Amino acid sequence: MSKDLLEYDDSDAIRFILNYLKQQGIENVCDDKIQYILDLICEYYEKCDLLSEIKSEEAQIEESDMINYINAVMQKENIFSMEESTLETILDGEYEYGLSIGIYEK
Repeated sequence: MSKDLLEYDDSDAIRFILNYLKQQGIENVCDDKIQYILDLICEYYEKCDLLSEIKSEEAQIEESDMINYINAVMQKENIFSMEESTLETILDGEYEYGLSIGIYEK
């Protein structure tokens, strides 16, 4: 991660991710579910101390760890369930959104 996360707009991210999901053939995910996943992504970043400016420049995010964290919280909170492949596609869409606005770098 390279830029200030304040540039991240959840509404834009949700629209981007919904479009990304449609391109992948997934159309049964609503805005609220994506917002919930985005909130869990932020919780994961905070838990791993990845939001500080110094660490964000060097951050290597292990997608499998993030998926495990999100699945554990989703099971604990029991709000809804989601196939892991759908969750992975949402995370891919979120990553692509971050790339498109310059928050993430390849």
